Amino acid sequence: MSEWHVVWVPDPGQWRGTLSAESVLGVQNLPEAVARIGLLPGDPVYVRPGGMVDGDFLNFVRSEVFRNLERETKRNYGTDYRPLLNFLSSRGLSWWQATPQELADYRHWRCDAPENPGRISGTKWDREAAAFTKLFKWGKVHPLPVDISRREHQAADSVSARVSWLTPRTWGLWSDIGLRGHTLVRVAAPGWESRTELRNTAFVQLLLSSGLRRQEGGGLLLFELPTQRLRHGRYMHGRLAGALTRSKNSRTFYASVDAVGQVEAYIQSERAWAIQRAQKAGRYERLPVMRLVTKVTHGLKPKLEWVDRDGVVGSQSLSRLKWRERQWLFLEGPDGPEPAWLWLTEEGLPMLPDRWNGVFRMANLRCEKVLLAEEEQRITRDLRLAEVQSKSPYATPHSARHSFALFMLILLNDLFEKRYGLTGKDRRDFALLFGDPWWLVKTLLGHADVETTKRHYLAPVAHLQLESILAAADTADESQDIENMDGMFARLARETAGIQDIDTLLGATS
Repeated sequence: MSEWHVVWVPDPGQWRGTLSAESVLGVQNLPEAVARIGLLPGDPVYVRPGGMVDGDFLNFVRSEVFRNLERETKRNYGTDYRPLLNFLSSRGLSWWQATPQELADYRHWRCDAPENPGRISGTKWDREAAAFTKLFKWGKVHPLPVDISRREHQAADSVSARVSWLTPRTWGLWSDIGLRGHTLVRVAAPGWESRTELRNTAFVQLLLSSGLRRQEGGGLLLFELPTQRLRHGRYMHGRLAGALTRSKNSRTFYASVDAVGQVEAYIQSERAWAIQRAQKAGRYERLPVMRLVTKVTHGLKPKLEWVDRDGVVGSQSLSRLKWRERQWLFLEGPDGPEPAWLWLTEEGLPMLPDRWNGVFRMANLRCEKVLLAEEEQRITRDLRLAEVQSKSPYATPHSARHSFALFMLILLNDLFEKRYGLTGKDRRDFALLFGDPWWLVKTLLGHADVETTKRHYLAPVAHLQLESILAAADTADESQDIENMDGMFARLARETAGIQDIDTLLGATS
């Protein structure tokens, strides 16, 4: 073995396929040994080129610096360390022997060297530099080989976020073709069959109407679905557990009545059928961990109580339950235990948040198959000309959040400028009391700082002076309002990079 390797500690119940009947590395009970030294599920373990586990990196992974990171961040950073370790190893150096010159050479190779076929973007480098900074500070390497807080160590071409917006009508096209199997004329394709169509469309609509992140919406429990309807409105509100959010602070979220209705339809049909099949197959009985919920308290700090298969009673605040713990929660149903997890696979098991990426990927491929010519489909997306890319909508779970933010900004500006008829002075007074549209969108998204909202999501359209665009529509007719809103989105799509609109897409394919 001539390179560094990284292996990941499995979740409980997933060791079975990774262990042989005999000892591993001289250890008889590897899961117990791993737990004893303080490694957690999802932690990386680094193996040197000689085949030995690196003790220094093991201490770093077990340290408070690394342990407090989110699991997805651990995965990203853990992956980023390996190529650096191989680079330093090729020079006969350990990571704690790295110097600023070594890191400058490494950065050149990763980002700029023409002979490197796998050069990375500035955004990717900034993430790697953040990971390296954390490692070198923990190891007290001096001088710091790289420090992400210093401007000269940051990439000039770094983009804060890969913003991808689809207008409301384009989401409709993407969902019809990608999730419902429709043809270009919006009818189901011959032979189309999807046993998860309701689940997939309901999930997308929930994200679109609420602005929830993939993990936030994908980690909801059955009883966390909004049930309280706002007075005089078409929205409902629920409480999002802090453990699911990036800020770790619980917050209120809002979802449209229509979106919640679609989720309820999924619960009563596809989800119920999946549970019945799983119960008949005995899948729940074979699960390594099951916690049967016995009580759910309500109020400002809802709490969960449960009992496991061994009769051990446990409890936890709902806001502190992370998504990996939530998949172990079950409710007593008429025919036996049922998952408390809202979104289920066809097998009736929790649909983990990262699996939604595959649903979106397949939907994107279906759109390409319908909207692109065969010769255009044969070219991978990153090599296609912009003209070809613009013919087919492309979405990710986070695109729904971006699109929600853009839609709400335009809608709130519409309310401020046209329907409320506020003058400049009135608007300033209103903003002092309730906040301007940027602040309100920031609150809906759960951002800590309004500047994050402007920088990551909506800065590309700020130059369009949306208030001037919205002021052009001065009709009180509700149907005309909707039509004008579509027109405004179409205009934004024509004048702003990154916004996908149905007029552009269908115009390109005609």
